[in-house]
Formats: sequence, structure tokens, C-alpha cells
Amino acid sequence: MNNQAWWIVAVAGLLSVYQIWQPIAGFVPPGLMPFESLLGLQPATYFRPTHLSWILCLGFLVYPLAPGGWRRGVDYAAIAAVLWAAWRILQFDYQSLDHLLYGLNPADYAAGLIIFAAVLEMARRSVGMVMMIIGGVFLLYALFGNYLPDVIATRGFSLERVVRFQIYTGAGIFGAPIGIAAGAVFSFVLFGAFLQVTGAGKFLIDLSFAVAGRYRGGPAKASVLASAAMGSISGSAIANTVTTGALTIPMMKKLGYQPAEAAGIEAGASTGGQIMPPIMGAGAFVMAEFTKTPYGDIVWMSLIPAGLYFLSVLLYVHLIAVKSGFKGMADVSGIWPVVKEGAQYLLPLVLITGLLLQNYSPVLVGVAGCLAVVLASLLRAGHRIRLKGLVEALRMGAVLAVPISVDCAVAGLVVGTIGQTGVGLQFTESVVSLSQGYLWLALVLVALAALILGMGLPATAAYIVLSVMTGPALVELGLALITAHMIIFWLAQTSNVTPPIALAAFAGAGVAGAPPMRAAVEAFKLANGLFVIPLMMAYSPLLLGGENSWWDVAQAAFFTLLLIVMLGITLQRFAFTHLSRGWCLLAGSCAVLLLLPFAQLRMIGAGLSVLVLVMNALDHRRSRTT
Repeated sequence: MNNQAWWIVAVAGLLSVYQIWQPIAGFVPPGLMPFESLLGLQPATYFRPTHLSWILCLGFLVYPLAPGGWRRGVDYAAIAAVLWAAWRILQFDYQSLDHLLYGLNPADYAAGLIIFAAVLEMARRSVGMVMMIIGGVFLLYALFGNYLPDVIATRGFSLERVVRFQIYTGAGIFGAPIGIAAGAVFSFVLFGAFLQVTGAGKFLIDLSFAVAGRYRGGPAKASVLASAAMGSISGSAIANTVTTGALTIPMMKKLGYQPAEAAGIEAGASTGGQIMPPIMGAGAFVMAEFTKTPYGDIVWMSLIPAGLYFLSVLLYVHLIAVKSGFKGMADVSGIWPVVKEGAQYLLPLVLITGLLLQNYSPVLVGVAGCLAVVLASLLRAGHRIRLKGLVEALRMGAVLAVPISVDCAVAGLVVGTIGQTGVGLQFTESVVSLSQGYLWLALVLVALAALILGMGLPATAAYIVLSVMTGPALVELGLALITAHMIIFWLAQTSNVTPPIALAAFAGAGVAGAPPMRAAVEAFKLANGLFVIPLMMAYSPLLLGGENSWWDVAQAAFFTLLLIVMLGITLQRFAFTHLSRGWCLLAGSCAVLLLLPFAQLRMIGAGLSVLVLVMNALDHRRSRTT
């Protein structure tokens, strides 16, 4: 291992240890810990700048400007500048009124500018140029908004005022988004890293193949199940598409799926991992903070919609397999041998699910999950994690957290600008005005905004920006706060699978060797539940909790399931056998009736849906007997 690699392991490993220690330190009574000011539980004003600065330093090592030469010296200079800026920010006296009366002193002003530059540059390196541009645009808006047309104009703020608000208050870069990334999100990213290092991730994939591999289109169905399990933990649809897809996509192609279909299936399933309880990527932790809803309640609310989404994807996979005459896999391990070999890895998953549902702190649950994975690996010889594996998990967790934390820092900049300029209120008024008071039109506008933002922002950052700017408009139009945020959270995932910029589908196309746009179209067809299910959330009691009883939710789920089935057989023109054009038109009409928020029309749609399925089943039976 070269010196560069050692530096990365040391910086990343120590960051992970620091992050694990912080929630544990909270249990130590004040006064009992040596060096308490350094090792004790840090308040947000110290913890968040420390976390982000550490992330930025690690980022400059992991994402260098160039492999070597004088440009590498630029990275080291950037690290030194970030460390100095962090020291100045940690020394800042928030109790003094001088900075409010006379402005920041030159050193604190310079420190804030360094953090601005470092965050935007690391966003460019770790996430992409578009992320940096979006952060820069909002920064310029705060500075020069007074030169814009009246509809979107705001008073222009001086650069010193912007730096003071964004860096030295809890409403900008060091606001709630980075606080969530530094707490719950980091602990669960680290949990995912421990799962990968110990072999638990491979166990989940093997179990998916054992459950679904022998059925029609087995590899595709196993891909859906594996992506549901792994996508929730990985926190990234793109990463899950590449890692799980490296195994499942070649198998799907070998079975007979077209490369674009295989890529689309994997992308659609991996995107669903972000909405799948119990972890649901990073966005659900942000939702819990923004709506002040216990995380366990969000998990309960998400169970039925997430289940319906994966049923939708499985339905499309099954229809393609039956329509094309695909068979299952011949050499598939039985479920029991796979479970027997890796049953110990189910214990950490059961533990974190139970703790989350009991509304324990997500940060502590994530740390407990890491410890549980390590202990589970020790239960069986041949699976026991060694010191090298522990170090690798600590390194991997911190490195994976770099783009997520930088995302949230830029999102914090955007949210801070929205708060400082008041543009969020203007945007809310615009959405309400353009929708003319119609909720469905407002949802269309939010969906379009989600697609545009998602072309450059990861799903979590897109959700943060959308929730701040469009959430109040949806609430004003009659939705409950948690319902509005859940809808926005789902719509924020759509950019992964929607042309023209379908990030997860493009990643799957690279693995499958398929044309990217064809893969995006296939992914869009498979993942239409990301649009349909949020509409049903808005117009039916699909979310558990609140005033919705189990019976109300069951009825809403039934209509949604029928809607998904009718859409599926319409797009594929196949149910039990091929559908004629007339029956296909009737199935599409049933989908429309089931979508409309009127009980009588939904009942008619349900009755006609049953008729379509029964008649198609009879056609299939007649064709087999002749």
C-alpha cells in the first residue's frame, strides 16, 4: 500500500471512529470523561463543522485534482486551507454581537469563503459539475437577485452578509441537511459498509436467487428482490444498479432478456430501494427531521406503498418473461441451504428494523447495527471478520459518505438561500397560482420540477430542495404535511429512470452494453409506480397512520394494485395471453377510472378490471385446448 493509500485509510478510519464515538459519548455523564471538551459529545455548532471539514479533507485525498505532479500539491494546499478555516469557525464567538453590528472580521470572513469554495469544488469532483453549478447559481441569486425581474427578484445581499448567514448560523451550509448527513445517514452508510465487508450483502443476493431464481424470468425477479434489500442500505440507486447489476444483468441477458430490458429492470428495482423500509436511503431521515415525524412512523407509512411499487416491477418482469416464453434457472440453490449458511446476517437486519419501529434514535440504531454485524460474523467460523476487514469497513463507510455529505452541504446552501431571500414563499405562491387551485395540476408541476432538478442533483438533495420550495404549496392545497413530503420524496427518485437524463438507467446500460436511451425508456415503463403511487397517496388513504384505519388503507391498496395491473397489461398488451386492441383499450380505460378520486368511478373501474382479467384468462384457456 503506497503512502497515499495509507493517508486515506487513516483519515477515513479515524472519521468513522469519531462518528461512532459521538452518540456513545452522549451516555457518559458530564464531568466523568477525560478531555471532555475534545472527546465528549459535541454540540451541533462544533460537530457539524468538524464533520464537514473532515469530509472535505478526505474528499481532496479520494478525488484528487490530478494523479500526481504539481496539481497534487493544490489538493494538499486545499486541505491546509480547510483545516485553518475549520479552526477559525470552531473558535467563533456566537455570543458576541460584534459580527452583527460591524460584520465579520477579515479572518472569519476568509474562513467562510474557503468553506464555500471547498464545498462547491468537492461537489464538482464527487457528484458532478451540475451540482456545483446549482449551488453557485443560488449563491449568485442571493448576491444579485435585485437585478432580476420582479416575479423572482429579491433584495441583493452583500457577500459578507451571505457568508455570515450561510456559515455562522444554523440555517445554511451547517444547517439541518448536513446535521442529518453527519448523524443518521453516516451511521447507516457505515452499517452498509460492514454488511459488504462481512459478506452479508452477498448473502442477501444469494437468498434472492434462491427464492425467485427457479421461476419464469428468475434472474430478473431475483434482481428485483436483491435490489429491494440492498438498495435501501446502499443509499444510492446508481451504486446499487452497478453492484447488483454486475451479477444480475448478465444472467438476465443469458436467459433471453434484451440488454435494454435487463438494464431497465435493474435500474427500476434499484431505484425502488430508496423507498424501501427500513432504511430508505438518506432522504427518509431528512423527512423525519423536516416533518418532525418519528422515523418509525415513516417506516410504517412506507410499507404498503413500497410493497406496491415492487409488486409493480415484479409484474412487468413476469409479463415480459411469460410473453417471451422464458424459463427459470436450472441450477439454483435451495432456500434452506442459503439461509443455513448465512442466517446470522438476518439478525442485524431484524435488530435495526425493530429498533427503528420502536422510534429509537436512528444514529444509535445505525451504530448498534454496525456492532451487530460484527458480532453476527463471529458466530460462525469462516465468516469471522478480522482486523483488516474492520479497517476496510471503516474506510469504505467514510469514503462512501463523502458525496452524500457534500450533497447535503450544497443542499444546505440552497435551503439557506431560500430562507435568506424569501424566494420559497414566492415559489409557493407561483405553484398555487399556476395550478389554479387544482391539486393534480400542482402535482404535475412538482413532478416536472423533480425531473429537472434530478438531472443534476442526487435524489436526497433534490428532495431537500423540492420539499422546501413546493411542500408548503401542496399543504396549502389540502394535503397533510407528511403526505406532501412523502409524495415529494417519491417524485425526487424519478430522475433515476426518466428520460432524457435517467442516471440509474444509464449506469445499467453501461453494464448491459445497451443503448442508454432505450434502457431509460424500459426503466421508465417498469418504474411508472413512482408517478402512479404518489397520485394515489394524494387522492386515497394509502399511508398508514394518522386518521387512516387499516381498512381504509387496505381499500386504497386494493384499488392501487388493480391500477398497477391494468397499466402493466396495457403497456405490455399481455396478461395471461395477448390482448386484442379493444381489450387493451378497455384495460387502459380501467386504469384511468381507478386513478380518478371518485368512489363510484373506482368501483366501476374495479369491476371492469376483473372482467378484463377473467376474459383474458378464458382466452388463454381456450387457446391451450385448441
